[in-house]
Amino acid sequence: MVILNDKNFFPDPEFSDADGLVAIGGDLSPQRLLTAYKNGIFPWETEPVIAWYSPDPRCILVPNEVVISKSMRGILNSGKMKFRLNTSFKEVMILCQTTKRKGAQGSWISDDLIESFTLLHKEGYAISAEAWQDEKLVGGLYGIILGKIFFGESMFSSIPNSSKFALIKLCSYFEKQNIKIIDCQVHSDHLESMGAKLIRRKFFLQKLKELT
Repeated sequence: MVILNDKNFFPDPEFSDADGLVAIGGDLSPQRLLTAYKNGIFPWETEPVIAWYSPDPRCILVPNEVVISKSMRGILNSGKMKFRLNTSFKEVMILCQTTKRKGAQGSWISDDLIESFTLLHKEGYAISAEAWQDEKLVGGLYGIILGKIFFGESMFSSIPNSSKFALIKLCSYFEKQNIKIIDCQVHSDHLESMGAKLIRRKFFLQKLKELT
């Protein structure tokens, strides 16, 4: 097990354990976070100790391959929800932190992580995709853009399908911006239903070098 020190360094992800754990310790400074993402690593636990992961296989979504169900097309066409980008970044993170999820206890999103990501947002690295209804923020997600890859971090919904709405609209935006891959990190049935797929970590790391 690699324990990080004050140097902005990460070991090769290929030396992670079976769960994808690469290292523990270090800090959540914006500089270290950027180094982590550039190496295909992300924080997945932040308290009581920071744990850094690079799972194998990796879950990704190609923006132009997103699957839109018939029911979601109805929601998209209804005009009830509105898509906005980067209007309430910190609020999206806080709602991802505080929204209760079935089967989950607490959140890995710490206050320190929110502060660091907010700084990365101000520097143009981190973005939020938002679903609004009746002028209220009802769903969304956030993550980091490096080159032509978006590293998705977390989503929230306060009404059904709002995070799906935000992700579908974000995929449409990314197609125009030539973003090639959305890193979803780990598999979920929810993401698979929208077209996400698993690839080997080795291939993901190769694409990371090509696209960032």
